[in-house]
Amino acid sequence: MTTQQGANRLAVIDTDSGFIRVLTKRLEVAGWQHRVLSTPVAPEELVAMKLNAIVIDTAVLGTDGWDYLERVCGMLPELGVVVCTGQSTVAQRVRGLRLGADDWVGKPCHPEEVIARLEAVVRRRRRSRVRSDVGPLIAGELEIRPDQFQAFVGGGSLELTRREFELLQLLAEGKGNVLEREAIYQRVWGYSMAHGDRSVDVFVRKLRQKLERGSPSWRYIHTHFGIGYRFDPETLVGDGEPGTAVTSVPAVDDDVAPAEGPATPAAAEPRAG
Repeated sequence: MTTQQGANRLAVIDTDSGFIRVLTKRLEVAGWQHRVLSTPVAPEELVAMKLNAIVIDTAVLGTDGWDYLERVCGMLPELGVVVCTGQSTVAQRVRGLRLGADDWVGKPCHPEEVIARLEAVVRRRRRSRVRSDVGPLIAGELEIRPDQFQAFVGGGSLELTRREFELLQLLAEGKGNVLEREAIYQRVWGYSMAHGDRSVDVFVRKLRQKLERGSPSWRYIHTHFGIGYRFDPETLVGDGEPGTAVTSVPAVDDDVAPAEGPATPAAAEPRAG
């Protein structure tokens, strides 16, 4: 691995010599430490490398590629994972992102774009580490644990993927305010949302399903059609109608100041479950 004090550390799992040659030259100019691997290594070895990010060509992974990607993303929640591979289908890209990859870039691609996406991933990881210092959040029956990248109900994990957790954390920190889709995408994915991209809606739906399974007597995420989403825990009474709203608050740390300004009035925007 090339060395430079304070540089980001990257591993590239790829055998495309032309792509590697051009990418590594650009990485050196950008000040990244990097190591090229021609075959996948055990996730435990990646832990020992103390990486900030990894670029993976799924063609190198073989028949166990999806399992490997899921294990890497699951065992290294702070590692930025960018898949950079040849022709792929929409189903393959969606599967990779849902398994935990942060981004998917199709070859042929410009190395500057790959590096820019890596930088965006690393920025998100650093913001997540800063937020992990604030301690757990209690919202309804949820305990949101930034230090574990996970949410719990009654001590049981909701088994959120890393991106689902980042989405939940961002919404919960909004303290009842409506967050626009574009702003959510920028904060969670790290770059501007392309026209027609429905990633936010897809991940909100998946997150809602897990919240409903783990905490069926509460509604947490509300849709503001044409705008975005709001996190505001409400109990469901009788046939599922909302009851009393409960604002998410820190589980410990009485010194945290309340959010400035009034919460968004309930009548200001139409609500939907």
